[in-house]
Amino acid sequence: MLLGVLGLEPVVEQVYATLLDRPQSDLAGLVEITGLTGSQVRGALDELADRAFVRPSRETAGGLRAVSPQLALDLLLRRQEAELARRTQQLAEGRAAAAEAVAAYGSLAPSAVVNGAERLVGLDAIEAKLELLTKELRHECLSVMPGGAQSQASLDASRPLDADALARGVAILTLYQDSVRNDPPTHAYAHWLTALGGEVRTAPLLPPRMLIFDREVAVVPIDPGDTKAGALCTREPGIVAALAAVYEHTWATAVPLGAAARENEEGLTAAERELLTLLARGLTDDAAAKRLGMGLRTVRRQMAGLMERLGATSRFEAGLKAARRGWL
Repeated sequence: MLLGVLGLEPVVEQVYATLLDRPQSDLAGLVEITGLTGSQVRGALDELADRAFVRPSRETAGGLRAVSPQLALDLLLRRQEAELARRTQQLAEGRAAAAEAVAAYGSLAPSAVVNGAERLVGLDAIEAKLELLTKELRHECLSVMPGGAQSQASLDASRPLDADALARGVAILTLYQDSVRNDPPTHAYAHWLTALGGEVRTAPLLPPRMLIFDREVAVVPIDPGDTKAGALCTREPGIVAALAAVYEHTWATAVPLGAAARENEEGLTAAERELLTLLARGLTDDAAAKRLGMGLRTVRRQMAGLMERLGATSRFEAGLKAARRGWL
């Protein structure tokens, strides 16, 4: 169905299309024409009314009239854009809160435990703690894996832990950056995980690396820019809740692994928009590549393509033209 991408179920779209084609139809007529049950038609009409696809008829008492597709879809898209802007703002606030939380606990002494936060120094200490936490999992594990392609050692270490947890009925939700779609080992691992029942989504930009176990324990790097520096494991409810909120907002706007990257009305993907935004802020190609988890050549190739589409001969001109088009 044409409107499925906008969130309309096939039954709802069928009733809407029927009202457009036969505007005088009442409930009984809609049931007869569509072949649906009365309950299905009433439910569809309720949803159409909620989305402003139908309005009360001024000619027929108690009747409904279909709003033109142009007006209805414009209103729907504006609502979705407003919701996306709200989620983006919440995500930015959550990222700031998460950064403050990590900074507050970053000065803990090695192996010290203060207010439920434990400093883990060295990859062996981190891996041992993750093995223990995974064994104790009961419900779900939420993870953010930024930086694009994951190391083979990290993938190999995660495989048995994930397999064991999934076999016990634990829900595993993982966020990668969009760039992993072009990395065969990480992409293969993600497909293996989904085949076992896990869920994987990608986004162009991600918050710092984190693991959240049953929304009770969180593990984050001491220094997001250097994961080898160690990690912090905390059970502080406020910190865990803040990190979970960051995760939820990112997950809501990420794209499932099996889906193609979504484009906006200008044909711009989320990754291309983020690249333009980062470069407009003054980041170098190399810095933008690291933020997006991409290779330097990929960033330069994408930027060259964007400049060609904009008809720009310089980065400065590209920024001006992108802003004029509403791309930034």
